[in-house]
Amino acid sequence: MSGEKARGTVRGNILVGQSGGPTAVINASLAGVIQAARSAGFEGIYGMNYAIEGFMEERLLDLGGLSPSDLVALSRTPGSALGSCRHKVQEEDLPRIGELLEKYNIRYLFYIGGNDTMDTIHRVTRYCCEGGYELQGVGIPKTVDNDLYATDHTPGFPSAARYVALSVQHAGRLARDMKRVDRFVVHQTVGRDAGWLAAASAVVKRAPEDAPHLIYVPEIPLTRERVLADVEGVIGEYGWASIVVGEGTCWDDGTPVSAGITGNTARDRFNNIEFGAMSGASAALSLHRLISEATGYRGEFQIPESLPMSAADRVVSLDREEAWACGVEAVSRAVRGESGVMVTIRREPGTPYRVGYGTAPLEEVAVRARPMPGEFLVPGYVTPAFLDYLRPLTGDFEDCIDLGGLPRVEAPRS
Repeated sequence: MSGEKARGTVRGNILVGQSGGPTAVINASLAGVIQAARSAGFEGIYGMNYAIEGFMEERLLDLGGLSPSDLVALSRTPGSALGSCRHKVQEEDLPRIGELLEKYNIRYLFYIGGNDTMDTIHRVTRYCCEGGYELQGVGIPKTVDNDLYATDHTPGFPSAARYVALSVQHAGRLARDMKRVDRFVVHQTVGRDAGWLAAASAVVKRAPEDAPHLIYVPEIPLTRERVLADVEGVIGEYGWASIVVGEGTCWDDGTPVSAGITGNTARDRFNNIEFGAMSGASAALSLHRLISEATGYRGEFQIPESLPMSAADRVVSLDREEAWACGVEAVSRAVRGESGVMVTIRREPGTPYRVGYGTAPLEEVAVRARPMPGEFLVPGYVTPAFLDYLRPLTGDFEDCIDLGGLPRVEAPRS
């Protein structure tokens, strides 16, 4: 492949893609890339239709004609507007990718996604570098799991956290008011290796009786005995229990809680265990069965699955703004000659909440995860330090009223 050097000005075309599951603000990052690329003077602004898999099929969309109002609408659109995939790039794919990059004179590559996406862009940029083809590759963070290395949080997490917190609060109100019928409710969140979303359910809690009462995360293995003791204790105190569990939570022997029903530990193309509807396995269903069979209590389980990833009606405005800014920052970094990095969000110390933007090497982000630190967790719940971290991200919540403390009407005297 040919390889001339860029000096001082942009040249060639840009290519942007979205990979993996969406977030409610992933399209804001895309809008930021398009806006910044246009401002930088790029002529060709192309999108991968269905990510790297679609690119290998030569499916490209011309994004250059989108108006400013189109970009605003795009930023508020749920799903992955370009189309996504979960294709794991193989060594034999790289020549085809390199051929198409050169064919369309792509000199700047932007990919919006999580760990596996960063692995893809790292391998593509390294292949081009070794082949003498100049390509600036910058990753843009995206995941509701909030487990990307080297960033304070990931775009999409704040909105998903708000979705989970409100869902658990609302379901908890229903469960509390129906506790004469159902004694417990188990709510499952996504998050393969990290419990950020499950933990976020606590941010709206105001009183000890409010949901959630118990939070189980992948960072702290469980025992069946402990779960049953926890649930019995909560029901004994409040008459009902709200339990939140991360989909990747395991028993202390390393077995996924979700495998309790089917024994299923199916894996995807990146060798990740598949949970929920994708595999027929469910941590919430497993805990529900465990509790019901051991106690005889009737209960409910809830598996929202991908809803927190696409609920545009619960987006936090700060989240959308930061997602857009990450797209702009990616283009700015690439134009300045940076490559092989992912944009990161850096929280500034003190109050009010402020952030700056930096970068982390793709080869590190691709192989390192960011579980919840120990100071954010206690067995079965979260710490005040975690809530201090989370509250600036999720926005304000409306207060609920409790009628249980109203005076009772006395029977009339005859």
